Amino acid sequence: MEANPVLMAKITVSVVIGGFIVLLMQLYNLLVLKPKLLRAKLQRQGIRGPSPSFFFGNIPEMKRIQLQVHATPKTTATKEYDHPDAIAHDWPCTIFPHLEQWRNEYGPIFLYSSGNIQLLCITDPEMVKEISLCTSLSLGKPSYLSKDRGPLLGQGILSSDGSIWAHQRKIIAPELYIDKVKGMVNLMVDSTTSMLRSWESRIENEGGIADIKINDDLRSLSADIISRACFGSNYSQGEEIFLKLNTLQGIMSKGNVGVPGFRFLPSKNNRAMWKLEEEINSMILKVVKQRTEASYEKDLLQMVLEGAKSCNDYYGPSTNSSHDKFIVDNCKNIYFAGHETTAITATWSLMLLAAHPEWQARARAEVLEICGDSPPDANMLRNMKTLTMVIQETLRLYPPAAFVIRAALEDITFKDIMISKGMNIQIPVSILQRQCDLWGPDAHKFNPERFAHGIVGACKTPQAYMPFGVGPHVCAGQHFAMTELKVSELWFAILMEK
Repeated sequence: MEANPVLMAKITVSVVIGGFIVLLMQLYNLLVLKPKLLRAKLQRQGIRGPSPSFFFGNIPEMKRIQLQVHATPKTTATKEYDHPDAIAHDWPCTIFPHLEQWRNEYGPIFLYSSGNIQLLCITDPEMVKEISLCTSLSLGKPSYLSKDRGPLLGQGILSSDGSIWAHQRKIIAPELYIDKVKGMVNLMVDSTTSMLRSWESRIENEGGIADIKINDDLRSLSADIISRACFGSNYSQGEEIFLKLNTLQGIMSKGNVGVPGFRFLPSKNNRAMWKLEEEINSMILKVVKQRTEASYEKDLLQMVLEGAKSCNDYYGPSTNSSHDKFIVDNCKNIYFAGHETTAITATWSLMLLAAHPEWQARARAEVLEICGDSPPDANMLRNMKTLTMVIQETLRLYPPAAFVIRAALEDITFKDIMISKGMNIQIPVSILQRQCDLWGPDAHKFNPERFAHGIVGACKTPQAYMPFGVGPHVCAGQHFAMTELKVSELWFAILMEK
């Protein structure tokens, strides 16, 4: 019996229309209904915020507020500073003016959205304290980190959750514990000494004066240290990877994070991003291949390679793609987090010491007293109290990450506020670490003395100090970063004496 062509055509049209309706319903749920329900549950608890527009959320309003701030003339001195030449450290008011405006308008806890990403912004110290002390697995990393930031982070330790994250943490964290980091001090000293000698050589060859781009050299230094300490290679072998990661980061900063579908469009930015991602992945796998063909070295890379063997327990059936993805994602996370953030903090530390010669003199005197003519070791670094205070104050004023972001993986309650599954929690570190009610009336000034008695003595709510994040997802490499910062600042203090 032959099929009726008319009937078949009608069935085909019906299937297409049905599929289209289902797709529209899914999009409506994703773009309208789910965000509206998440916001409504918080609004019923008294949490307010600016009304989002369809599709773009509050992005248009954020851009409008930023344009207004940038168009407003600024005075060179305010009542917070002693004289017109004083350095203003209140950069969040310029970079994130929308957060300041909404905080003043809606209170310390408010709602807003970046595209389709719903954010509960929290600057209330008591609620931040509860969140920082929370060890529940109901609080994790937002899914958009591995999606919108996928080319840079993938499903590495910085963006993953659940069993995958636990497996990665178990592999990576022990290699960066303080006892392991102590054994890396000599390596850090060698790398820093080599860079300083190159500076001295350049100054001598150029007649006593040389133009040195310190921030570029500090990136190279930090990259060299992380490469040698964790990957058994020097910076020259991984230089192209670092450069491409920096380029990729720059391209991604221009994107519209949270706007549905934008990451799939073949725009100029996205095409450049996809190409860089492919090149970076290929280069990392080349480094891995060289390692597997060389002699065995028990370092962080080797541990990642060992961990990849059992990644099928978390990614599903074992395949070459899942094995390679595990390696690539975690190597990118270590490369990125291990050199970029530390280099930025080191640059700010030097700038602040140069702007405050009295603290530069104190740091230099301490270094010369403790080290003398000997190269520093782990015990010496532990006794560098002034240097530690300077670094801690630098991290307070210029934290490596502007936000701590968490997602409610299940319904969870903080300070009697129930946060529904799917809501993202945003803590603006840069704003919290400048609140006068926590840090005193000089919160916007550079004053390392506030850390003379540690973090507990510096802040009324110590949990509000979070340059390395909070909770179980706190930065696994914080001891490595602090040690590297001390070594680099220590040698610069000696150089300044010359």
